[in-house]
This record gives sequence, structure tokens and C-alpha cells, in this order.
Amino acid sequence: MIRALFSAGSGMSAQQTNVDNIAHNLANANTVGFKMRRAQFQDLLYQNLIQPGAAAGAQTVVPTGLQIGLGARASSNEIIFTQGSFMQTSNPLDLVIEGRGFFQVRRPTGEIAYTRSGQFQLNRDGIVVTPSGDPLEPQITVPPEAQSITIANDGTVSFMQAGQAAAQLAGQIQLASFVNPAGMNMIGKNLFLPTDASGEPVIGNPGGQEGIGTLLQGFVEQSNVSVVEEFINLIMSQRAY
Repeated sequence: MIRALFSAGSGMSAQQTNVDNIAHNLANANTVGFKMRRAQFQDLLYQNLIQPGAAAGAQTVVPTGLQIGLGARASSNEIIFTQGSFMQTSNPLDLVIEGRGFFQVRRPTGEIAYTRSGQFQLNRDGIVVTPSGDPLEPQITVPPEAQSITIANDGTVSFMQAGQAAAQLAGQIQLASFVNPAGMNMIGKNLFLPTDASGEPVIGNPGGQEGIGTLLQGFVEQSNVSVVEEFINLIMSQRAY
């Protein structure tokens, strides 16, 4: 009886983790560039009262055995990198990655972080930055007298100035891809950091040979959270609890 209580308690704890994960997904249903997490579970160690395949007689073996499970635990919550839906905006610095890849952002510490959120702005120096003020890497600067900004599918950034017929080149946006993006570390503010599980980033131009996606100007990528699916998972988790 005591063993059954501890096994049931481990399952309740695992389902509580699942509910916490679902709540986090729902809280970010409208967060641009957010990628949902899916909780995964494992059964715990078994007590072998009768080992399967043990000798039952001189010429016979036990066909199934007797094993008592000790419950379950949450093993991981994998990041699901399916493409979110696109929403059109009026900001020429809003970008969507159609396909694989991450924008590179330089944090105040100097390290490079990665994001799927393409909400960019200009700071007082004309540098393209995130809403938190972190500059895009490689850094792109647009002069204050620029009349319009155009970002091509391959990441080429150009602008027009008054009295000039030809566009001026401001820079080239480069994207990073990972062999296992689900192994990246989420640190908040829509940012990811690479780990040994994700592998080293592969840098390239959008639409290049590295399998990196292309850019689309004037759109943002919505969260890939399905509210209906999450509420179904919530009902199932609460029922299991």
C-alpha cells in the first residue's frame, strides 16, 4: 500500500510538471517567435519479484514474470520548432524567416544569442536592434536621412535617400542554423543560446546552401502554440492527476 502511494505521488508530480508546461505555452500564445514545449515522461525503476525468462522448472521458463513499477517522472520538455503563422505589419523592419534559421543578436555581455522573433527597430544611432536594444549581428546601420528601407529575401538591406535614384546598400543579414535546435537553451526575451546538445551554429545568407530559410519583410511569425490543443492536453493532464 505504501509503495502504491509513492508511485501515485510520482505520477501526480509528473502531471503537475505537465500542467506547468501547458500553462507556459498558453501564456505565450501571442508571443512573437515563441516555440511551444512538449512534456515527455518516463517510467521509473521496476522491482523484479519474478524475473521474466527465469527458470520455472527443469525445461521451462517464466513467460512474463512479475515486475512492480515504481511510478513515473517528467524526463524532458522538448522545444517544437514548427513554423508559426505570419501576421502582416506596417513596420518595414519586421521580418519572418520562412524555413529554418535564427537571427543573430549580440547581447550586452558580448555573446551571441539567437531568436526567431523578427521584431526589429532602429535606435538613436540608426542601428537595427531588438525591442530590448540588442543589435542585430552582423550590425546594420541605416542613416537618419533614409527615406525607405528594403530587405530582400536573401537578407540584403538597402535604403533610398532623397534626391537619389539608386538604392544604397546598408548591410547583409545572416542567419544561423543548428543540427538539433531542440537542444538549445531558452533564456527568456525570445532568445536561445547554443549548447553541446544543439551543436555549433552554421552561419549563412538566407536561402543559401546551408538549408537556411529566406526572409519576408513586413511580417512577423506568430507563436506556434495551438490554444485548442493545449486546452485538450490540460483536460487530459488534470484527469490523469
